[in-house]
Amino acid sequence: MITGGIIYIMAQFDKHPGEKALADLPSEPVRSFETGFGGDVVLPADPEYERERAVWNGMIDKYPAIIARCAGTADVVSAVTFAREQDLPLAVRCGGHNVAGTAVCDGGLVVDLSPMHGVRVDSENWTARVDGGATLGDVDHETQLFGLATALGAVSETGVAGLTLNGGYGHLSRQYGLAMDNLRSVDVVTADGKVHTASADRNEDLFWGLRGGGGTLGIVTAFEFELHEVGPEVDAFFIWFHADDMTDVMACFLEWTDDAPREAGVLAFTAHVPDLEEFPEEAWGEPAVAMLGTARGDLEDDVFEPLRSSATPIADLSGSMAYADLQSMLDEDYPDGLRYYWKSIFLTDVTDEVVDIMERYTESAPSALSTVDLWHLGGAVADVPQDATAFWHRDKPYMLNFEANWEDEADDDANVTWGRDGIAEAAELAVASGSYGNFPGLNEDPAKLRFGDNYERLADLKTTYDPETLFGADGSIAARTDTD
Repeated sequence: MITGGIIYIMAQFDKHPGEKALADLPSEPVRSFETGFGGDVVLPADPEYERERAVWNGMIDKYPAIIARCAGTADVVSAVTFAREQDLPLAVRCGGHNVAGTAVCDGGLVVDLSPMHGVRVDSENWTARVDGGATLGDVDHETQLFGLATALGAVSETGVAGLTLNGGYGHLSRQYGLAMDNLRSVDVVTADGKVHTASADRNEDLFWGLRGGGGTLGIVTAFEFELHEVGPEVDAFFIWFHADDMTDVMACFLEWTDDAPREAGVLAFTAHVPDLEEFPEEAWGEPAVAMLGTARGDLEDDVFEPLRSSATPIADLSGSMAYADLQSMLDEDYPDGLRYYWKSIFLTDVTDEVVDIMERYTESAPSALSTVDLWHLGGAVADVPQDATAFWHRDKPYMLNFEANWEDEADDDANVTWGRDGIAEAAELAVASGSYGNFPGLNEDPAKLRFGDNYERLADLKTTYDPETLFGADGSIAARTDTD
């Protein structure tokens, strides 16, 4: 008996969290769940388990008990109901691109929407119905057939759901607002397993909280987006300068942002020149300051000329290109399995201290793949009142983001520390505040930083729609308790 007990204990000790959690579940409910599920149920013993538990950020290494690859909304309801009844942690995977790894959890159930990636365009009414597992590339592929687009992000492999529910900045934001500002309606499964349609005139409170609240109130299985006339060709602006010209280039950029047209947007960033043939070999590996942007419409002059002439460029890769190509041009810079830590803070102004932080931290970056990004916001984003949706920081004209990107697990601590220290130093400045749900680090900061004065209303909604905090993998917000 003693020997047998030791063997049992050792066998349990060797199991990963997913195996342990699955072993603790009653077998009959698990069999019933599998039998009634329309999609694929992946368990730890299945050959595809290792592939299906992996997410974009190679630093995330979690072991769910069950991965439920949903074929439709009914499967999402089944998965939510099973997780609630069995008291399992729950994570939701759409594109799997949130840097904090919220798409997977240890010992819980992953509701995987990635098989649900259909896009249906209504070209007469300029709308698109997008399934919850679709990527930006899926949307652009269909909408650009009609010369239409909605305001999404800037990497085509990103999931629409996570990007949109956390806000959604991209190339079109200054003209058409955040991704979530372009929503007409959503279909959402809440923690009780019910399916709701939410819009400006139907379940309005739920619609308010979903726009900016991340996935804290439920699982969105379909989005209805407003479309705009964009493409198929746009003017792309992509230029690199020597770091020695940082002061002049940034001064010109900030002057340009003062009165830039909404039809144009530029992201400025510091980086190291990549070892690519598009760049002079003698510049490879050197610190640099660069800009990426786009312009659309009938702008009379070359809107980017003041930026182009701010210094002598290392390389100018600008030109006309297909909008879909612009949306996917950064994909290869962010491959699956690379290690990522991205963290952000909003700015009311870009001071000399901000520019100095960008320059110093680029020079000290442990990885040459990392960047420090300065997003120019405002425009249509700032037109919407701060309390009109759960997204609070739309009044800020800039956002600073540290992108730590590296290859070797042994370098994790150095790169995470670099990103955290950079944002912490920026946070000491009077012009800095808040955080952004799509660049959250590892969700180590208080949710109030993200939601500002909208936090209390969102907490009330959380208590109404998810009183047991079933949807809490991102750590964003918890339901109120009797002691609150």
